[in-house]
Amino acid sequence: MFADNTLTPKEAVRLCALGTIALSDTPMRYSELAGAIRHFISRITGPSLEIMGTSIELLRYEGLVSAVDGKGMEDDSQLVLTDAGRAEFRNLMTAKLRASGSDVNKLITTLKLRFIHLLEPQDQCQQAEILIETCETELARLVDLRAHHGSDPGFLGEWLDHDIGQLEHHLEWLIAIGDKLCEE
Repeated sequence: MFADNTLTPKEAVRLCALGTIALSDTPMRYSELAGAIRHFISRITGPSLEIMGTSIELLRYEGLVSAVDGKGMEDDSQLVLTDAGRAEFRNLMTAKLRASGSDVNKLITTLKLRFIHLLEPQDQCQQAEILIETCETELARLVDLRAHHGSDPGFLGEWLDHDIGQLEHHLEWLIAIGDKLCEE
């Protein structure tokens, strides 16, 4: 993790891998997991060697997944989460978010929303609050930029109005999700 307790790109891939296995009712084959990770991440960030360069084999080496059939990864073994893998999944899911509009941050936000239901209710509420706070920070950043440069020649003002509108709508949606998760 970065010093501010936010996820690195490699940890985002790890979160995707562990969460994908956690969602599965049955053990997942190595090839199936690799394909699922590649498909999901590339649809959010586009193809990226920086992000996709992480090996799933490390998960097994670190004891986060185990093969139920005793085969190695090269034999397309069936994988399940270990107790350490479940703990690491929770650790990654409850990490903070950076207030930025980067592709990695979008990926992490998307993964949190995809897997949030796998957390305990208190953690779900806390993550909803983090998502809301991150969106509010991003919105404030764009509103400030609009106040300072919105009247510049060109289309910057219109672009910022568009992005601000999207963030306001996104924030309303997150607040509604947070209300559902935190009422229980």
